[in-house]
Amino acid sequence: MKLPIIKHLTQFIEDNDEDFVIETIETLENLTEVPSLKDEELDVIGELISNLYGALEVHKMVQTGTPKKEALNTFMQRVLGSIDN
Repeated sequence: MKLPIIKHLTQFIEDNDEDFVIETIETLENLTEVPSLKDEELDVIGELISNLYGALEVHKMVQTGTPKKEALNTFMQRVLGSIDN
């Protein structure tokens, strides 16, 4: 996951609507079923999906009153904590 991408996508959700991101996730998840995709291509799609889900999580925290910067930091700390475990 990349914080600048999640930050950008969070701003996109604020400016537009989270439905765009949800539909994008659904589209990318559907693409993973293409049998001819190479591992590298699946990795890229997976990274995009994880960043999109991350932006949705940050957006939910912001909606519940967490300042955006704090929400981004909290989310990334949670991700890094799960990687370390």
